Amino acid sequence: MNDCIFCKIIGGEIPAKPVYECEDFIIINDVNPIAPKHYLLLPRNHYATLAEMNGTDAEILGRALKTVSGLQKELGLENGYRLVINQGADAGQSVLHLHIHILAGTEMSFTVD
Repeated sequence: MNDCIFCKIIGGEIPAKPVYECEDFIIINDVNPIAPKHYLLLPRNHYATLAEMNGTDAEILGRALKTVSGLQKELGLENGYRLVINQGADAGQSVLHLHIHILAGTEMSFTVD
């Protein structure tokens, strides 16, 4: 996507230093963090929402989640972390490129049981 800020970051048009990268996705620091540790996991392929992914594409998310769990020490997530995927305007999705917020480094008071 020509106007997608995350596609521009992934393509190197906008500088960002990945804290992790592989052929399917990158993880970067969020430029507007809402927690002491706030990363964004960006799939390299552009999908505006989960609904745009097919089954094979969705396997990328499975690998991404497993990778995050394996990076707990490197990313400072040892005491726990929250993963957030906003889908659509009502959920607060401001960039129409599927991404996962990884939040940690503080006790989070909002819980969903």
